[in-house]
Amino acid sequence: MTRVVRFLLDLPGVATGLRAAWREGYGLGDLRKDVMAGLTIGTVAVPLSMALAIATGVPPQHGLYTAIVAGALIALTGGSRFNVSGPTAAFVVILFPIAQEYGLGGLLMASMMAGVILVALGVARLGKLIEFVPYPVVLGFTSGIAVVIATLQLPDFLGLSTGQLGEHFIENLLMIVQALPAVSPLELSVGLFTLTAMLLWTRFQMPLPAPLIGLVLGAAVAYAINHWFSGAGTGVETIASRFTWETQGQAGTGIPPIAPTFALPWSLPGPNGEPLELNFDLVRALIGPAFAIAMLGAIESLLCAVVSDGLTRTKHDPNAELIGQGLGNIAAPLFGGITATAAIARTATNIRSGARSPIAAIVHALVVLLAVVAFAGVLGLVPMAALSALLFIVAWNMSEARHFLRSLRSSPPGDVAVLLTCFGLTVLFDMVLAVAVGVGLAAALFIRRMALLTQTEQITSIDHPHLNGLPHEIAVYDINGPLFFGAAERALASLRVVDPKIRVVILDMHDVLSIDGTAIVALQSLVDQMRRTGVALVFTGLPTRTIVKLRRAGITKRKGTLTYCSNMKQAQSVAARWHAQRVVSQEQK
Repeated sequence: MTRVVRFLLDLPGVATGLRAAWREGYGLGDLRKDVMAGLTIGTVAVPLSMALAIATGVPPQHGLYTAIVAGALIALTGGSRFNVSGPTAAFVVILFPIAQEYGLGGLLMASMMAGVILVALGVARLGKLIEFVPYPVVLGFTSGIAVVIATLQLPDFLGLSTGQLGEHFIENLLMIVQALPAVSPLELSVGLFTLTAMLLWTRFQMPLPAPLIGLVLGAAVAYAINHWFSGAGTGVETIASRFTWETQGQAGTGIPPIAPTFALPWSLPGPNGEPLELNFDLVRALIGPAFAIAMLGAIESLLCAVVSDGLTRTKHDPNAELIGQGLGNIAAPLFGGITATAAIARTATNIRSGARSPIAAIVHALVVLLAVVAFAGVLGLVPMAALSALLFIVAWNMSEARHFLRSLRSSPPGDVAVLLTCFGLTVLFDMVLAVAVGVGLAAALFIRRMALLTQTEQITSIDHPHLNGLPHEIAVYDINGPLFFGAAERALASLRVVDPKIRVVILDMHDVLSIDGTAIVALQSLVDQMRRTGVALVFTGLPTRTIVKLRRAGITKRKGTLTYCSNMKQAQSVAARWHAQRVVSQEQK
């Protein structure tokens, strides 16, 4: 074990979370805390992993395999000391349609491809890009995902026979509404009982995890109901009654009591139950879903790392975290695991339980492995309605309803528009479109705000006494703010209508923070117009790098026509000298 740790610590760009804990001095006391934290989050992860796999449209063991393989590998290689990775609710809206269209094999292939993209993002050091995703976009799509997840749980919670749900929210909602007259009182009772038990357990802050207690009680009630009503055909559906498995010459119901085994994703069933045919068309079809998985995985993992940093006053390595997440998503599908990412709820539980290093996440993976091997039969007794109740709580926590409502009340109108747009598009269409449109809309609003900040105004000696003594034929204009494609033309427009008596214009550009290509073109147009009307230009306050950029674009010095000065005093001197020379020249003529 020590050799493995040292090997990982020597790899550049990976295992920075493990390296940080190791270098601070890791002792038996820290190991004890990590083991206790791992036991706690492991018990939370078992029911959540099953529930999220089912919500995704695959058998529950694939969620458990994800927590085992990806949870351990990401902890070893990632850039955060406290992140706990596994299946998460945010991916349900992306993975569910992939599973419906391409089957289990296609879903695992898309997860592997997403892992490769994540590794590439980390190697390219793009981990900081998460800072450019606006909060209204994140809040909008996470709240929208919560609504979709909760809606998808209604059939199991109410015991409805809706048939196979699709990927469109409105169609699914109509199917659920049409099936409402056939609500099963027994399923509903088990779901409500489990939901109430978990809420009360959380309310009174009992030591054991609420999901574990709720599902145990729900399973006990379902077992009693099925025992008493087994002959009436009105029993409660459980994991064992819905799912069957066949592997390694064995078969059974519920969850196979077998550790994750190696299997190529394209050898697993596709949408028609037959093994996938690996070809270029399949890879091309999965590129889009894989990119969506990678982007959401990067956003959620890095947000989780930021949250854990805030709770522990530590610092994560975003690029190493992306690499770790990518390696986990490459490896997990080879052992039947679906997409994994860091989970904020499990990470917060990990920190509150006293975790000291990524060892806690590794222990959590071992706990899930033990549950699969030793308690698969017991897990099969969990009722589907109880799992739906658990996902209702997950969806509620994920929705951040209080923050959503607060943002609607207090945010600027533009941010509210972004929030509602992302929320609506996530619910009605998909998260990828929501994020793309949301980021684009937020960028447009930002451009507009920056453009309004960029202004050009004429400076007079009345407000600025240091200009006293300048001839009336010399005008001074002050440009404030960045000159870019959204602001350049408007900011320079006032310079195109200067007084015909003006012979020299000084442009004070000390407050111009940046100039882009569009602004350079606009400046070139201004220079040409001034030259045609006989007006000289003096630029002052520009940094050297900007002057070099303008010279490369053709805006070069011309004696008596255009020059660059380092400060306003020098600019006034040059402008006065040019004006005097012009006056003398005119008199001589």
